[in-house]
Amino acid sequence: MKMLVCGGAGFIGSNFVRRALAAGHEVINLDKLTYAGNPDNLRAVEDHPRYRFLHGDICDRETVLRAADGVEAIVNFAAETHVDRSIVDPEAFLRTDVLGTYTLLEAVRALGISRMVQVSTDEVYGSVSEGSCTEDAPYAPSSPYAAAKAAGDLQVLAYFRTYALPVMITRGSNTYGPHQYPEKLIPLFITNALEGEPLPLYGDGLNVRDWLHVDDHCAGIELVLAHGEPGQVYNIGGGNERTNLEITRIILDELGLGEGCIRWVADRPGHDRRYSLDCSRLRAMGWQPQVDFETGLRETVRWYHDNDWWWKKIKHESEAFVAWKRRWYEERA
Repeated sequence: MKMLVCGGAGFIGSNFVRRALAAGHEVINLDKLTYAGNPDNLRAVEDHPRYRFLHGDICDRETVLRAADGVEAIVNFAAETHVDRSIVDPEAFLRTDVLGTYTLLEAVRALGISRMVQVSTDEVYGSVSEGSCTEDAPYAPSSPYAAAKAAGDLQVLAYFRTYALPVMITRGSNTYGPHQYPEKLIPLFITNALEGEPLPLYGDGLNVRDWLHVDDHCAGIELVLAHGEPGQVYNIGGGNERTNLEITRIILDELGLGEGCIRWVADRPGHDRRYSLDCSRLRAMGWQPQVDFETGLRETVRWYHDNDWWWKKIKHESEAFVAWKRRWYEERA
């Protein structure tokens, strides 16, 4: 299959690109290379004969049409994803997550592309006090990021109903693993610990997330791309609900450090207490997570330990990261 992967230089997207190439597909990767898009994530395949990189914005109609010409499928990972950034700059999220999704849908419509998967998030459901969200649960986003993703999802579903486009949505839970941009909780805490910096834990540390290894997340997306039903939504969750404090303790234990490294900081606005997904629909298709959570997390800690060349370049040389870090700490001083 020849496919267009949007946002393929990011964390989950780059893993999917490598997976698709290994499976024999031809991949065109369209990425704007904003702060989280990193060519180093694809260094191992940059000269692959079935891989081509295009530098461009999914909001640009002509760029998208050129990139998508002749492809059989689109998988859209391109998005602004960091909640803290969305609180500071909501407009960037609306542009990429809403206008960008619309632009891709119009390309599917204009070019007659056979399949499109929109990669979304469990955060569109909002905080879940008990039980787990099925795909039919109502939207209740708490952050500008989650609201922008929900708006993108609604466009996808509307284009299916209005134009009968062959589009599907996946909603993944919190994903972890190698090559994740070090703003997110797990890579931030690992790299801070490795450099002797404090681990800034929000509130009481008891917010619960369902954790999913990036390999399992990409396997779920791959299955939906191949066998998903147009117009359907598919939850992809790891079934590993842990508090942020539990995550922190595993990281510290793997590195042989104590809880004195934790710095308790004021909770962020609109911080959801718990996420939980019911993944029965995808499991009925034969998918289930393969990576044991604690094993996967400890292996992730070791990856960051062994690949400091990758993350130190970001944390110490990237103006975007340095500016974010400075502003984040100033607001919580």
